Amino acid sequence: MTLVLELVFWGSLGALVWTHFGYPVAIAVWARVHPRPVRKAAVLPTVSLIIPAHNEQDVIEAKLDNTLQLDYPHDRVEIVVTSDASTDRTHEIVAGYADRGVRLLECPRGGKVAAQDQAVRETTGEIVAFGDANVLWEPDALRRLVEPFADPDVVMDCGYVRLVNPTGGSNQEGVYWRYEMWLRAKESAVHSITGSNGAIYAVRRSAYCEVDPRFGHDMSFPYLLVQHGGRVVYEPSARAVENMTTDIEDEFRRKVRMFEHAWLMLFKGRMFRLGVGPVYWTELVSHRLLRYWSGPLHILLLVSSALLASRSWVYAAVLVLQLAGLALVGMSILARGRIRILRVLHYYLLVTLATVIALAGYLRRGVPATWSKAEGSR
Repeated sequence: MTLVLELVFWGSLGALVWTHFGYPVAIAVWARVHPRPVRKAAVLPTVSLIIPAHNEQDVIEAKLDNTLQLDYPHDRVEIVVTSDASTDRTHEIVAGYADRGVRLLECPRGGKVAAQDQAVRETTGEIVAFGDANVLWEPDALRRLVEPFADPDVVMDCGYVRLVNPTGGSNQEGVYWRYEMWLRAKESAVHSITGSNGAIYAVRRSAYCEVDPRFGHDMSFPYLLVQHGGRVVYEPSARAVENMTTDIEDEFRRKVRMFEHAWLMLFKGRMFRLGVGPVYWTELVSHRLLRYWSGPLHILLLVSSALLASRSWVYAAVLVLQLAGLALVGMSILARGRIRILRVLHYYLLVTLATVIALAGYLRRGVPATWSKAEGSR
């Protein structure tokens, strides 16, 4: 029994240390000593710019005004709002832009991916670009976004999203997101990114594939397109701005929904098929598999260290560190988030807990193709 506990302890500890510390250092070193530059150029392919929407009356007007101000030849871009059965004033507002070249596509309720698939089928651009309705792009964002497609190996890229919290709430997503953007840049420099974002990304039409609507493009497209022989990169000069959820509790609920989809892909998405090469396979295991399993791994580490604490100071020290972390999170809650460093720790704990709650939800009821937008992000 003791041997089993020791294996669980060292296995969970090693996996957590690797995914959170070892892997970021290793990928940064690899990107420095063995980079794989993208052959970018100032190209101007035809673009279908697709904006998925479901009840976006509060933001769609600003989004369309922003889109029409992009610095890209108007005769080389078609703008389509693909509505997932909106029931508010979204259709009415979009119809008011018809004389400015904006097309409205009304779809039956089936989720974001189903609406995107229908829009792709009914457009013709060489590049298919996507941007969420609550995200504003910088004027040169589309030009920057298509530059990597001058490299024939590149089949998808995503841009940089700056998350803002205009109300000053407790959500620390911005801190985590800046770390994710840094890590994404290193993965892109080495091979391909392992995750995208819905705010600003583009796909070569010839590489676009229709996936299970429950998967989403953010997490499924990168590994699927690499499996098909392409390269998926990060283009930080293509920039956008998005409001994050206001409070950490709202972000927790959003993360639970997101991780439910992540578990679905881990179990049924064939993410870890061979043939992508050892570098990208290592990226997937280190950044996706172990990251999604961080919640269960923390539970295993806590239980095993508690049961082994009396046998060695090492186990006792790890247990004390974990309990101290939980105590600091409790202090953050009592302080109502006024201590920034504790808010970051609080955020990490809730995101880690979200992986466990999401796993239980996935196993109990599965994952729907549709979901509601997060509070405070509009």
